[in-house]
Amino acid sequence: MAHDLDPAFMALPMRQLADAALHHARGLGAEHADFRLERIRSQGLTLRDGNLDTSRDGEDVGFSVRVLHEGTWGFAASVDLTADEAVNVAQRAVEMAKVARDLSPDRVEIAAEPVHADVTWISAYAVDPFTIPDADKIQLLAERSRRVLAMAGVDHVTAQLDQVLENKFYADTAGTVTTQQRVRVQQFFEALAVDATSGRFDTMSTLGAPAGRGWEYVTGADGVVDWDTDLDELGPLLAEKLAAPSVEPGRYDLVIHPSNLWLTIHESIGHATELDRALGYEANYAGTSFATLDKLGTLRYGSPAMQVTGDRTTPHGLATIGYDDEGVQAQRWDIVRDGVLVGYQLDRAMARANSAELGTSRSNGCAFADSPGHVPVQRMANVSLQPAEAGPSIDELISRVDDGIYVVGNKSWSIDMQRYNFQFTGQRFYRIKDGELDGQLRDVAYQATTTDFWGSLEAVGGPQTYVVGGAFNCGKAQPGQIAPVSHGCPAALFRDINILNTGQEGGQ
Repeated sequence: MAHDLDPAFMALPMRQLADAALHHARGLGAEHADFRLERIRSQGLTLRDGNLDTSRDGEDVGFSVRVLHEGTWGFAASVDLTADEAVNVAQRAVEMAKVARDLSPDRVEIAAEPVHADVTWISAYAVDPFTIPDADKIQLLAERSRRVLAMAGVDHVTAQLDQVLENKFYADTAGTVTTQQRVRVQQFFEALAVDATSGRFDTMSTLGAPAGRGWEYVTGADGVVDWDTDLDELGPLLAEKLAAPSVEPGRYDLVIHPSNLWLTIHESIGHATELDRALGYEANYAGTSFATLDKLGTLRYGSPAMQVTGDRTTPHGLATIGYDDEGVQAQRWDIVRDGVLVGYQLDRAMARANSAELGTSRSNGCAFADSPGHVPVQRMANVSLQPAEAGPSIDELISRVDDGIYVVGNKSWSIDMQRYNFQFTGQRFYRIKDGELDGQLRDVAYQATTTDFWGSLEAVGGPQTYVVGGAFNCGKAQPGQIAPVSHGCPAALFRDINILNTGQEGGQ
């Protein structure tokens, strides 16, 4: 369904401010300057046991000017939407570049990009969730919560709904002008049960992922998620989980559902192939990466079944855009091909500075700021594991396993600062015996190094098993920024993975 740009955003004096700021920055000698004006609306609702617990609404409006002056970045921002202030902000950005010059020994240059003159991009959704009355949202969440709470053995239920409407205007001194609008939503329900005899408790959540979709996704009207079935299964699945035997630690074959595997992709591939991290730019905060630039084209990341792409164009992806915050058009590229590292996530400065090693001087559109008051940094695209054409179904993958575990849904995780040693748990685990499921297990975590884990990948499922997961809250940078990102993947079969018993590991 085609949408118009939000009229409240379009009424802001974006072009007047951009003209004033860029003209002044150019007059002060900036070799490059860009202007960004944003309006970000957000809402979150949380219900406990069918009753409204928290409600928050926010709106962030402001603009920023970033300049490249004598080879050094400068940045400033403001919420005062006047032409005089736009000139002042451009002045401050240039002054910041002058102050920073002595602290920045390397001259910054940015990769050349085609000019996109006055283009518009709007994400794909049917119904803007901000047009739905709050009372209707609360009623839907309450009805669904009470439905779960009425199930045998369920003691408490939490419901959460988050939605964002993001508008962004960008202009730079090269002549690129972009206006964009995107919508994203996430909804989940979590049931909690307590075993009165043992005192043990556990939770079970719905598996519907956050998505770049509208209200139609929340209600289920688009048919993407069968919320009724997911809700009806929570109680029985949770009861089975509480009664399930604890896993015997050891080596097992794993079949991992996309609802769990997306997070492993995010942590062990997505972050590891951000070039700024691989070069050490995040070392004092979020860490570095084992996948260093000298290994490009030679690092055996995984088995030949492993094909991973970065993609800013994924339909309904959380990191999907038309143009990034440097005016670069969204694109798709290979990160891992036939199990070998072949690409990174780049912005314009990183691409230019490392063009000899990369074999390209073009950015792949990974510059993003989470608000008008923050400078753009290199951020993750929708990083996805590709399915096999005519590949197996989930049942067929399970049938190949004599002794193993089927993993569904994500929960807790841990990974080291180089994105190399990790462990992940999940929502639920099923024992596989002789190619068939044989009831749930509990206290399961799988542990490996990144290259051992992906090297054990024997098979990926076909397109019919492919699901897009993701999160609203990927963190990075100092000051900290939050970005939404999706990860698609098929179900996949991994051989001989180390399984921990989390209860035993925790001394229980």
